[in-house]
Amino acid sequence: MANRHTIVLMQTSQNRASRTFMDYESVSQAMDGICGLYERKIKELNPSRRNITYDIADLYSFIDGLADLSALVYDHSVQAYLPYDRQWIKHRTFNHLKKLALPNSR
Repeated sequence: MANRHTIVLMQTSQNRASRTFMDYESVSQAMDGICGLYERKIKELNPSRRNITYDIADLYSFIDGLADLSALVYDHSVQAYLPYDRQWIKHRTFNHLKKLALPNSR
């Protein structure tokens, strides 16, 4: 899944106008993007804090708190985007962060 174009579809609140999408060159970049959204939200809520830390449960709460979240990942073998749900995104963000923390683990 390294270099598979990924579109993240997100709705932040019940208001349909909050629907948006983010476009990434890979699944890994998409997971970075989702983590970045959460990190920006933490900074917004805690502007005076210099260092911000969080654990996977905090990230999962953020993901679960979104009205909707899914991903479309391009599959070259079928030349189409395949849909993935919130649970898949949570699993992928966990694995992505684990790889960042332990670069030699695969």
